Amino acid sequence: MSMSILSGISTPQDIKSFSVAELEILAREIREFIIANVSETGGHLASSLGTVELTLALHYVFDTLHDKIVWDVGHQAYSHKILTGRKDRFSTLRQQGGIGPFISPEESPYDAFISGHAGNAVSAASGICEAMSTAKSHNRVIAVIGDGSLSNGLTFEGLNFVGMKQLNLIVVLNDNKMFISKHVGAIAEYLSRIMITKSVRDVREGIKSTLRNIPVYGEDIYKLAKRIEGNLKGVMTEGSLFEEMGYRYLGPIDGHRIDYLVETFENIASIEGPILLHVSTQKGYGYTPALKDPENFHGVGKFHLENGEVKGAGANRSYTDVFGETLLDLAKKDPRVVAVCAAMAFGTGLKKFAKAFPDRFFDVGIAESHAVTMAAGMAMYGMRPVVAVYSTFLQRSYDEIIHDVALQNTPVIFAIDRAGLVGADGPTHHGVFDIAFMRNIPNMTLMIPRDQAMLRKMLTYSLKIQGPSAIRYPRGSVVAMPLKTGRFRPGKAEVLKKGTKAVVFCVGPLCYTVLEAVGDIDDVAVVDLVCAKPLDTAVIRDMVQECHGRFAVVEDGCIQGGVGSAVLENLKDLQIPLRYQLLGIPDKFIEHGAVDRLRKDISLDVEGIGKVIRDII
Repeated sequence: MSMSILSGISTPQDIKSFSVAELEILAREIREFIIANVSETGGHLASSLGTVELTLALHYVFDTLHDKIVWDVGHQAYSHKILTGRKDRFSTLRQQGGIGPFISPEESPYDAFISGHAGNAVSAASGICEAMSTAKSHNRVIAVIGDGSLSNGLTFEGLNFVGMKQLNLIVVLNDNKMFISKHVGAIAEYLSRIMITKSVRDVREGIKSTLRNIPVYGEDIYKLAKRIEGNLKGVMTEGSLFEEMGYRYLGPIDGHRIDYLVETFENIASIEGPILLHVSTQKGYGYTPALKDPENFHGVGKFHLENGEVKGAGANRSYTDVFGETLLDLAKKDPRVVAVCAAMAFGTGLKKFAKAFPDRFFDVGIAESHAVTMAAGMAMYGMRPVVAVYSTFLQRSYDEIIHDVALQNTPVIFAIDRAGLVGADGPTHHGVFDIAFMRNIPNMTLMIPRDQAMLRKMLTYSLKIQGPSAIRYPRGSVVAMPLKTGRFRPGKAEVLKKGTKAVVFCVGPLCYTVLEAVGDIDDVAVVDLVCAKPLDTAVIRDMVQECHGRFAVVEDGCIQGGVGSAVLENLKDLQIPLRYQLLGIPDKFIEHGAVDRLRKDISLDVEGIGKVIRDII
């Protein structure tokens, strides 16, 4: 793979003297470079392939060390990383100690603001605009958002504020056909480009001034002309909504034509006030497998370069698979059951459900808060909604969980996927806070299955709970040989191993890690607490007393406020000395990397747990 131009690129300054033809060659080289590297590391391929030309044009026109690009999600930003000094380390993408999966100011001065959860770019960019204005800076701020972000409430809050304050913000709407209506034709594209040239702008301003100066009727004629202009632009460019919000709307522009993009950015760079540039791209552009199946190549593991087939795919069933299959079975028996997700039907295992029950499946887009409150409304009036959501994204709807679900004691079921450490996606995606923020909510039942059999039982039982409930389960493969279990009852722990020297309380699949860790340690009890709320307080107190106060708690959530904290709260008045250790996620953000390695670093592996137990006894 020859990289004649890319090999000489270290910073955006290196492309400033390039011709458009050279930029086009560089775009092809960057695309080949991304595909080759991601085939070995895995990553968010399709989105980044769609923004190569857009990224080049931004760095070509703007001084991106001082002008600030705020990326709505890092999914789009691999080209940005390559152009800003991280090309030589790109093979370390998503690996521990290597380049992060998303945008982070800690990684590069070219990364203006953290990304990871879609929807924050416009609000963050508005704050940067205000800071620059205060500092009398004339540098530009550009927010690059995906079309899916337009379903996110925070995006509209930011757009509204920017339009109201008339901030000097350029919003680039990257429309990859997943949300916005289709391109309306070459004429609209041509008009959008020529209508922002300086000569045309000068003519327009001159006409406005002339109309307004006509005696008596000038202002009325001007308003009529503005209304006609707005209506015509709305018909041809789909921009009426943004124009009404106070933006100068431009586009759609072909996002794979560097000449169009460069011309457009050069023309708008000096325009005052908020601008929304609508850019049309294709996810997976330049790589046929990703272009044909952008959903699977949104976030992909290692794959074979020649055909796009994922390496080692289909080897094991996941907890997500088990959830999806079980919910489908339950829905066949109970017509009240409906499924709700937030733009993650594939990731949460609901594809088969959506196909079988299209009228009972609701994908609300990137709008977790809406998903939760809508589910509360459903549950209040007879339906049994199951909200399937990644742990890290559930954080975005905390107020709605408390105010709209728990306060009214509505029977909404939360299926919390990707709980615990998730690996290569890093700190923005680790699901480590849900136990702490869910267990302190009144009326909530919080269940944590140790294996696939328990997950099925918990999901089935949750339909009987007359109030909110949540089931958290990890990313990855199910347990190879699950233990036999009896009837599931919330708040009833299960003793997996008896002993009197010490007791280890655990939750989730880590129960199996604990059993392995104490396998060669005599007389140590192991208890699966099953639920973080309600706790089996009787078993906890009895076992700790029997073990003379020696115990440990093992969980894959944050220690502060987690299951261990709940156990200590329960033992606060126990009249014996306590010797204990709490194992979980420490009070820091955990970097990206392989889950096994990350667990080893915080003593959540067999060796680390075993050492802690030996220290206690």
